[in-house]
Amino acid sequence: MIVKKSKLQGQVRISGAKNCALKLLTASVLTDETVEIFNSPNGLLDMQVHIKMLNQMGKTCTERNGYLKIVENKINPELLWDERSIRNSLLILGSLTTRFGEGKVPLPGGCPLGDRKYDLHIMILEKLGARVWEEDGYLCTEAKNGLEGADIHLSIRSTGATENGILSATLAKGTTTIWNPHIRPEIIDLIHMLNKMGAKIKVYGQKCIQIEGVDKLNGVRHTVIPDNMEALTWAIGAVITKGEVEILDFPFEHLEFPLIQLRESGMQFYRGQHSLIVKGGEPYPIDISTGPYPGINSDMQPLFAVYGAMSKGESRIIDLRFPGRYAYAEELAKMGITFSVDQGMLKIEGGTPLKGNKVQALDLRAGIALLLAGLTAEGQTEIEDSWQIHRGYEFLDLKLDDLTK
Repeated sequence: MIVKKSKLQGQVRISGAKNCALKLLTASVLTDETVEIFNSPNGLLDMQVHIKMLNQMGKTCTERNGYLKIVENKINPELLWDERSIRNSLLILGSLTTRFGEGKVPLPGGCPLGDRKYDLHIMILEKLGARVWEEDGYLCTEAKNGLEGADIHLSIRSTGATENGILSATLAKGTTTIWNPHIRPEIIDLIHMLNKMGAKIKVYGQKCIQIEGVDKLNGVRHTVIPDNMEALTWAIGAVITKGEVEILDFPFEHLEFPLIQLRESGMQFYRGQHSLIVKGGEPYPIDISTGPYPGINSDMQPLFAVYGAMSKGESRIIDLRFPGRYAYAEELAKMGITFSVDQGMLKIEGGTPLKGNKVQALDLRAGIALLLAGLTAEGQTEIEDSWQIHRGYEFLDLKLDDLTK
């Protein structure tokens, strides 16, 4: 991907949330009835992988703009797969195990974020009564008598583990309580859809989630919430390129805390009826740590790093969820950003004009940070492995073209 210095101006509409839509697709594994998804970001590379996985298992997926229909033929609890995997395969495994008493999926892919193992997922399935083992690049389960409800205590507020606990418990016998869950918009939306399908799930804030197992789930029609990561990307892009962008379908209620941080750090914006209008501003240094929702999540911190790099002064970031998730800073340094890492804290000395260079998208969020930096840099920026960005940004090229005309 080639990126040139540009000013972002105009309107952009937010697509459905990647981290929500993928989980809703997984939930379709729990029922033999038809599932219809609206505002579905089918164009995302990770969505295409998941759709192919569902087809491989025995579902038939019909796509059109922003719509996905999932119909079951005869589903196979073994997902035999030799293409790129995604981390959602862990949730597919939980869904297969609770419905069929067995499952087999490829070991997870996705972004290699430090010590991001799947021990919590294995713990959840074992707590619910499954035997779990690895075999020739696959993760396998067996629960001959089905899963049974249990108390699940999460050692950290993990999004994926919370989701897998919910999915696995929906068809388990008895009651499951997930203690110390991560409550965030994507999880609330997943619960909303499952309850529409006939699940019995109650949320008690960050304390616990209680799931009473049911025998069967029904089909459903459901709309994906807007993608808060995409919304934040265009907002930050407008400021650092000294542009003006109206972001349609902006999810205000999901970004209250990041918006406070950005407003106090120089972003100028006001709220439309269903949009956020960002009128540039001057970036000031930022000083943030990541944390559970409603705080700044780990995915957001590379965006804040670029924002800080555009300001004059020192910005500081500490990632409490994935310590040391700063490999992207080495790539930004190729464009002129000065940084250091001190006892787990990323320090960026901002205000240095950037120059285009050849850089590599190490993962999805690193890739979009490089793209934003490229929009401010003199000359041309060439992003290798830019497919990573398309995993999470639908119609990216079209939207960029519209905003940089």
